[in-house]
Formats: sequence, structure tokens, C-alpha cells
Amino acid sequence: MPNILNLNAYQVLEVKENEHDYHIQAKTVLNPTHCPHCQSSDFVGFGRKEQLVRDLPIHGKRVGIYVDTKRFKCKSCERTFLERLPDVDEKRQMTSRLLAWMGKKSIKNTFVSIAEEIGVTENTVKAVFNDYINELERTVRFETPQWMGIDEIYLIKPRGVITNIQNRTVVEILHNRNKETISKYLNGLHNKESIKYVAMDMWRPYKDAVEEILPNAMIVIDKFHVVKMANEALEKVRKSVRLELDTKQRRYLKSDRLILLKRRKELSEKEEFLISGWLNNYPQLALAYIAKEAFYEIYEAENLIEANRRYGEWLTMIKPEIAPAFSDLIKAFENWQPYILNYFTHRITNAYTESLNSLIRVMDRLGRGYSFEALRAKILFSEGVHKDKLKRPKFEKRSKQMGNTMCRMALASDYANEDFYDSSEKQVIGNYGADISILIKKILNDEL
Repeated sequence: MPNILNLNAYQVLEVKENEHDYHIQAKTVLNPTHCPHCQSSDFVGFGRKEQLVRDLPIHGKRVGIYVDTKRFKCKSCERTFLERLPDVDEKRQMTSRLLAWMGKKSIKNTFVSIAEEIGVTENTVKAVFNDYINELERTVRFETPQWMGIDEIYLIKPRGVITNIQNRTVVEILHNRNKETISKYLNGLHNKESIKYVAMDMWRPYKDAVEEILPNAMIVIDKFHVVKMANEALEKVRKSVRLELDTKQRRYLKSDRLILLKRRKELSEKEEFLISGWLNNYPQLALAYIAKEAFYEIYEAENLIEANRRYGEWLTMIKPEIAPAFSDLIKAFENWQPYILNYFTHRITNAYTESLNSLIRVMDRLGRGYSFEALRAKILFSEGVHKDKLKRPKFEKRSKQMGNTMCRMALASDYANEDFYDSSEKQVIGNYGADISILIKKILNDEL
């Protein structure tokens, strides 16, 4: 009978097929050569036992292999044993190839759909998934970023997310964003001394954890989190002004909200005309808009001294009429001033913020019905989302102007530079993490 299983270690004896399943009777081709308990080769047959082993679907149907397993008794140690089934995971009673397939599949598909496709319980799929992820955690190591970003992403609830700023990748998603969790992660990093800068928002547990575990890393408050507070202050004023308007005017001011939040230098002529109308008629809104624009200009300063000067001038612009709306921004700036001003000496920022926000939105949609562990695995371990570190550039012909001596010097210099080569000369030696832009594309195209 043809071997429908394509497993050379088994002989197919019978195949029965119904609407949903293949039931395949099989036996092993080779007998055991020694006793697994004492290694003796002196043993005799001692009965048989039929075992059901799950395998990959065939023609869209579930597959069960009924193996006529032989039992033996060892004459030396007088213990009995069953023959070992090749290509079968004894823990799960399924073929090794099915186990590997389920692990990869469980990252992309729901446990319920896989359980239905294979003919096992949802808990079995979950257990296989956990084993698969644990193995990935053990074998896949992301490069420790020299420029680290600490932010949060909402997957069912707020989670701490660690990013590589230079490469715009996600390297870890933590169960929560508490200090203990952040500290434990940072403390377990390989080569954590290489971290030079950490960009974050104004969440004190992040700061406390970094200062405790990475005392030599410079903390830089992400500028997007700071200027966002200026927009929020303007919104407070807009809403208070809107309460004094009639229904028609309220509708117009609501629709013009996004125009007010844009930078003035980015406005079209039509948008400039609309804004001028609001600012000319409502002085309080004009004061808030001018203050918002001036705060953005602080971040256009060329150095720390100029930034400090601009901030002092900005404070004088905050009139009593708008002071309550801007109080949170002023308080935050003064409480976090050293870390905010670090930006002007080391312009480190979470440049991926816009992409990360897009990821948050699509993950919020994706997150319904998935556990945190499954969502984390989808982001970190899906196939095709990792950004690898290339160690060696493409071969290029030497320049005609370069002499042999210069060639040797260039090669020596290149090989001495550990940023580009290693002694094993492998092309790919590191993994920067999950590329945010690729993640978004895959999610939007239902490939994740």
C-alpha cells in the first residue's frame, strides 16, 4: 500500500476515509535493538498496544494514525517497555512535524481554529503554543539597543514596550509597565552597559528603573510627549470657548479642531483664513494658539542655552486667561526639566512614534479575542517581521586608484571594526527586533 503519510519509519497497513477524517492503520518498520532501561539486547515480545497519533491534515481532513505498537520484556532486568515511535513527540502523542506546524500556526491563527482543524482540544493547542514560545524565548535573542525607547502600548491594558530607536523595532513587550517589571527586564539584558540613551515619556516608574539599573545611561524625555501637552492645553481652551457659542458656531469650531492643532507654517491659504477668523473673534483662543506655537518653537532651538531662554520667554506669554489650561504643561516641564533639556544636547527621540501609534490602533482592533501572550508572540515572533543585522557589505571591486598597500590597510581597518565584522565572518549575526512598519503592513493585510 502507498505510504500516504510520507514517513519512512512507518508502513501503512490500511486507510479509511470519511467526510472529515483519515484513519490510518500503521506499524513501525524497524524493531528496537536494546532495552531502554538496561541497554540489554536480550528481550522478547510481550504483547501489543494500539496508540493514536495525530498528524498533519491531508486534503483538508484531520489525520489520526493508529500505530500497532509492540511491547517487549527484557530478560536481563525483567522490565517491560513499548517500542519508541519515530518522528513522534511522546509528550503530546502527535508527530514532530505536526507539533512544529502547530507552533508556527498558533502565532497567526486562533487556538479554536487550529483545534478544529487538527481534531484536538483548545487547551492542547495552548500548551503547544506555550512550549513553542518558550523555545523561541530561549533561542531568539534581540540585540540590546544602544538607543532604547521605553513606551507603552495598549494590549487589553497598558503594557510596557521596549524599542530600538535607531532601527525602529520592537524588542520586548512587558506584561505591565510597573517599576518592578521594567527593572527586572533591564537587569536581565545582555550587555546592558552598552545602552547610552533612553527616551521615554514622563512616567516616573520608567525613570526610577533606568536610574537604578542603568546609572550611566542618559534619560531623554521624548519631545513628542511634551509638545503633545501644548496641544492638549489648546484643546481645553477651545472646548471652553465652544461652550459660549451657538449650535452652528459650535459645529464649525468642532470641525476646525484639527486645523488649530496643525503648525501655522503648515497651513494652506484656506486653513489660514479659517483660523484667522477664530483667532480674531475669540482673544482667549488666540492667546492659547500663539502659546502652543511658541512652545513648539522651543524645540527648534539650536542648543540648550537658547532652549532655556525660549522657555523663559514662553512663560511670560501665559496670561491669566489661559494659565489654568497650560498649568499641567508648566508643572511637567519644571518637574522634568533636566531630562527634557537633555534633548538639546543629545537629540534622541522616539522617531517611530507615529508608526507606533498606528500599531497601537491596529493592535486594538486585532486584540479582541486574543490573550496578551498570543498578541505579544504575534508582534515579536511572526515570520518575516525581524530586522537582521548585516555584518558584511556587498562585495565591491577595488578602486583603480587604490594600491595594494592601501587595500591591505582598508581591509585591516574594516576587520578591526567590530560594528561591521566578526571573527566568524557570518553575514547575519544579530536580530534588532520586530520592524514596526512591517508589522503594520502585515496586520492591515491580514497576514498576522
